[in-house]
Amino acid sequence: MSRPRTLVMGVVNVTPDSFSDGGKWATPQQAIEHARQLLAQGADILDVGGESTRPGAVRPSPQEELARVVPVVETLAADGAVVSVDTMRAEVALASARAGAKIINDVSGGLADEAMIPTVAGLDVDYVCMHWRGYLGTGDTNAHYDDVVTEVLAELVERLEACLAGGIEPQRLISDIGLGFSKTVEQNWELLRHLDRVEELGYRQLVGVSRKRFLGDLLPGREPVGRDSATQAITALCAQQGIWAVRTHEVADNADITRVFAKLAEG
Repeated sequence: MSRPRTLVMGVVNVTPDSFSDGGKWATPQQAIEHARQLLAQGADILDVGGESTRPGAVRPSPQEELARVVPVVETLAADGAVVSVDTMRAEVALASARAGAKIINDVSGGLADEAMIPTVAGLDVDYVCMHWRGYLGTGDTNAHYDDVVTEVLAELVERLEACLAGGIEPQRLISDIGLGFSKTVEQNWELLRHLDRVEELGYRQLVGVSRKRFLGDLLPGREPVGRDSATQAITALCAQQGIWAVRTHEVADNADITRVFAKLAEG
């Protein structure tokens, strides 16, 4: 029996300051055009975000985040795209769902806004619950672990249980170990070596490594866009292991990889 193909979630940053491509598609119309390009390249899901989560980023006001995100979601959902919204704010999640979003991707796992979990529980959306230890400063904020895999999984389970207790149905939940968030370079690699332990939790798993700093550490001197081949190597690992989805800035090559591994898994 073949298994489902690993999906590709294309990143649509409607921001002036994201670490990889901030400012390139900062207006809603630019973001819509970019998102349509990603769909043509093979994206299964579009992840629209109006707030940068890079270290030291200044948060936009809720009104600014709504103005960036909602018009993009409305248009893409009307096009028939499966839209995810990358937000830590319940009011943005609510407005996005009303505009047609099907997934709320919350990097804080409900910790940044206490209204997030009850809000999502009342919506017809899936919820990405990520491991998070707070807003990123200028370094590896809160990155002390005695056993990074065990501790990240325990803290992630705690948040998933909070989601269940708050009324989100288990089939709606997606786990994310939060690579690059409150983890050192080596801790990220150690977590990637043990993705099978995350799968044992029983939830769909989203893996987001695209162009991240720990890949840059492996490839000294590379700007974020120069880390796409390394990102694709991680996509291959995820596709081989049957991970639910990968989140990437570059879509075409990553989508090709997931299709190759799906074909190999047939029979």
